[in-house]
Order: sequence, then structure tokens, then C-alpha cells
Amino acid sequence: MTGTVYLVGAGPGDPELLTLKAHRLLRQCDALVYDSLVPRALLDLTPAGCERHFVGKRRGHHSVPQPSTNAVLVDLAQRCHCIVRLKGGDPFLFGRGGEEAAHLVAAGVPVQVVPGVTAGIAAPAYIGLPVTHRRAGSSVTFVTGHEEIDKDRPGVDWRGLARSSDGLVIYMGLHNLRRICEELIAGGLAKETPAAVIQQGTVRGQRDLVSCLGVLADRVEAEGFGSPSIVVIGQVVEERIPACAPQPADAEMPIPF
Repeated sequence: MTGTVYLVGAGPGDPELLTLKAHRLLRQCDALVYDSLVPRALLDLTPAGCERHFVGKRRGHHSVPQPSTNAVLVDLAQRCHCIVRLKGGDPFLFGRGGEEAAHLVAAGVPVQVVPGVTAGIAAPAYIGLPVTHRRAGSSVTFVTGHEEIDKDRPGVDWRGLARSSDGLVIYMGLHNLRRICEELIAGGLAKETPAAVIQQGTVRGQRDLVSCLGVLADRVEAEGFGSPSIVVIGQVVEERIPACAPQPADAEMPIPF
């Protein structure tokens, strides 16, 4: 009998942002496949004897290829009843959850998606920054700044986004931040446009930087910001209310960045 694979969102890092459904599945699963952006506290929820398979990225090492992860999931489904594929944030938002779900379905493996809180909303919230606000426009765009995953795919049209969206929430954008800022300015965004970076949002080590688009890359480099970080660009940054920000959790990720 083939087991079921659950594509589970772990949330942005604070263990208390895990959903009740995700918590129940972690407590009963007999196999766990997890990536780098998963807090250690969630790994400890799994029962004794649960198989654990790390498929994320270690600092200084290559990521586990996606076909290898797909193969692990199919293999576990032949041997286990409940397999949790635990992904940081939400599995269907820049998490390759769609690719894994399609592969599992094609292989005849039952699969269910369990949404999670995404870092693009939670990390800004943990510094009191709403990603939408009626005074700051009527649109927000979630976009990945990491364009090296598939070199055959066309890059993000940053100049177009500068003209078409009131606010941007950028995942995995620090490596290309300088070019992103230059393209947005070339597309029409003023250098004075408010911007923010939140590193290690919702957990131990969280810190943030509020600046403007024209000097954002310089400030990030000068102050040593690194991944994982969320970048927010737009007038909505001016609506930040620090007094409402939650305290980051005293939680750590299982793999050092």
C-alpha cells in the first residue's frame, strides 16, 4: 500500500506559527523530509523511530538536486504510511511544492498540501510592517530575487514591476540586490522610495534595516546583512508600526547559515 506524502509549510521560523494541522502530522509521521529553513523545535515533534531525511542546503555545499528529493519521496511512499515533506514558509510559494506535487501524482503517490505562513508576510510583521495598506497603494507583488535556479528561464522584469506594482516583497534577493535596485530605479521608481530588509525574521538573530532604494544595497553590504532575508520596497514601508511587532522566538534553524 502506498503511503501519503504531505507537503507541509513549516512557517517562517517561529515554531508557534506552525498550523494545528501541520503539528498533528508531525506528531504522527513515520518519515520526515525537511529543508534548511526549518526550526529545530519542529524536528523534535516527530515520534521516536521516525526516519529523517535532510534535503536542504548546507553552507558551502551544493543543494540536494530536485530529482533526488523527488526520488526520496517516492521511495518513502513505498515503505511508510505518513510522510511529511516539511518546507520553510509555504510549500506553494517559491518552495518547489508544485514541482514535487506533480511528480508524486505522476508516480501514483497520494499527496496533500498543508499551507504554511510565508516569510514574506511574517518577517515584515515581526518588525511591525504591514505589506499592504490603504494609504500605500492597492497592489503588492511577491517575487524571487534568485534568478540562477534555471538559466533557461527569462529573468524577472524588474523595470516592469517598478511601473506595475505599488509594493514589492522580494524573497532570496540579497545576492542580486544591487542589480535589482538599479533596475527598479531605471524602471521609474524614485531613489527615495522607502525600503526595508529583515534578516532571520521571526527567530533568534532577527534584525532589520529601513532605508531608501537608492542606498539600500550599500547599507546592506556595509552592515553585513545576509540570508535568509526578506526585502520590502514601496511606500508601505512608511506605514511601519514598531510598537505592534511580536517578539522574535528564541528558536534556531537546524543548519547554520
